[in-house]
Amino acid sequence: MLNRIKRNKNCGCMVCILILIMLTGCSEDSAEVFGLDSLDGPGISAEAVDGSMEDIAAEGSSHEEEPPLIYVFVCGAVLRPGVVALPEGSRAEAGVLAAGGMREDADADYVNLAAPLTDGEKLYIPTLEEGTALKQADAAGGGLVNINTADSGLLCTLPGIGESRAADIIAYREQNGAFDGIEDIMKVPGIKESVFEKLKALITV
Repeated sequence: MLNRIKRNKNCGCMVCILILIMLTGCSEDSAEVFGLDSLDGPGISAEAVDGSMEDIAAEGSSHEEEPPLIYVFVCGAVLRPGVVALPEGSRAEAGVLAAGGMREDADADYVNLAAPLTDGEKLYIPTLEEGTALKQADAAGGGLVNINTADSGLLCTLPGIGESRAADIIAYREQNGAFDGIEDIMKVPGIKESVFEKLKALITV
């Protein structure tokens, strides 16, 4: 009976000492001071305790760091145009989704949604009307419509530009000289910002 009590007492002391060692980070020398080697039954060395603590720390630091963010300006035929923050390596589809998705009038086939995005990029989603004009320009050999040199027929291929508006553009050039920038086309009567938004991706000077 006395031996059993003694063994129980030793076990209780050993558990308390091990907890104290783990909390204080004691070394092997400290274990000897507490007399771990003198206890009955199998013991746990200080090296094993230190090793367990190192494993726990290593496990906590093994999580992968999140990728850095890039900022992309998504505009055109999307629900919420503006600057969106995306993880580095994101594709154009992620940018469109972050901007609320495409509008009903968006030309989803014109933009390569699998294309990777870069920081500071502008992602423009054309409307169906704009996409048609862009595809026609691509089929004609590519390039933008030069509003300083284009004739009436070429100007009429632009969205929102009919024969009357094309004549106004030509008349403005004849009276005021060449346009200095594509924004100057809004100086032509009848061409406001809403029309310019449809034209800006298609024209040059």
